[in-house]
Amino acid sequence: MTVTQPDVTVVIGAYEAMPYLVECLASVEAQTLDPTRIEVVAIDDGSKDGTGEYLEEFAARAPMPVTVIRQENSGGPSGPRNVGLGKAAGRYVFFLDADDRLGPEALERMVAMADKAGTDVVLGKVEGVNRNAPKSMWGKTLERTDVYSSNIKFTLSAQKLFRRALLERHGIRFDESLWTGEDALFTLEAYLRADGISVVADYTCYYLVGRDDGKHVTKSGSYTLRFDSARALMGLIERMVPAGPKRDVLMVRPFTVTLLPQFGPVFLRDTEEVRRTKMELAKPLMDAHWNEGVAQRLKVQERLRLHLVAMQRPDLLKDVLEFVKAKREPDAVLKKQNTRLYLAYPHFRDRKAGVPDRVYLAEAREAKGYPGWRKGPAETFLRRAKRKVRRVLRRALPSRGGRPGGATAA
Repeated sequence: MTVTQPDVTVVIGAYEAMPYLVECLASVEAQTLDPTRIEVVAIDDGSKDGTGEYLEEFAARAPMPVTVIRQENSGGPSGPRNVGLGKAAGRYVFFLDADDRLGPEALERMVAMADKAGTDVVLGKVEGVNRNAPKSMWGKTLERTDVYSSNIKFTLSAQKLFRRALLERHGIRFDESLWTGEDALFTLEAYLRADGISVVADYTCYYLVGRDDGKHVTKSGSYTLRFDSARALMGLIERMVPAGPKRDVLMVRPFTVTLLPQFGPVFLRDTEEVRRTKMELAKPLMDAHWNEGVAQRLKVQERLRLHLVAMQRPDLLKDVLEFVKAKREPDAVLKKQNTRLYLAYPHFRDRKAGVPDRVYLAEAREAKGYPGWRKGPAETFLRRAKRKVRRVLRRALPSRGGRPGGATAA
């Protein structure tokens, strides 16, 4: 008897997942993709709340083949996911967290997209349930994109459809030494090695469920884990992407998503010892990876905070954070015939502080909302050049009459 390879293996790592696991598995059972095209590999990571027993009950009645593996607790999500990936037989693999759930058409739509576009990774639209979810990458469905020309770098969770051959060819696995951010490392490497990435934005494929028992690692972990995660992600980017604009684009993600929150409002509540430790942990990262190419891609407040971290000036950083906490708006200072706009956050042009003016300079996308600011010659030149290129391209395209430039056949 010939065994047909499943289209997709759903890997579920589960630890103390009840009662959320009930709806999670129900969402797998409700998939519109034919159950003969799905397999499930579920790993009970040493639960004591009935998670393992419920997985076995599900395996006994599910319409698709289900493999349940029960093991001693590994301490994090990486181990179970790697075990599941090692057992997977599907052409694609999807990592489903045991407290989340799928939209009914999720697997059908994502597999169809990957097959149609020939892409190695497919992102399905995510919606938060009692928690926030990423939003900036769901503007429109894309058959083929990459990590540089879209916002997908801001969703590095593991809940994507991956072509298993890609993962096997490059030996991509979850880093079991990381306690948080392990999925970011895995997903970004897959993005960078993929032959194309697709986005399904017109259907909610994944529901990210907020737990009320405080068992999300990202909520309960020590702040030092965030620095471990940032260090690993920055290291991956440095190894895989040559220095230059593309690397800078990707570095924005670990700086703003992983590192910056440690120097936000929480920094004011930290003890002096914790503040000192955070500065010490940040220093080698700032020394190695912070540069003008990254800084110019940030908003003024973000850039200023990170610049002060790079300067190792927690005293100045506290002033900025107190200013922001008070919900004060910085004065807008226009220079160079109103083509340069500076946002005068604390210590702007303070000689003792020694922060360069450029740190306070708003880039065009941030400055355009301020009255009086106008684009400088460089921005105007680029805008006109783009318009000229578009006109040339339009004239070169065949018209309905079949001739370039709108000419019709004689």
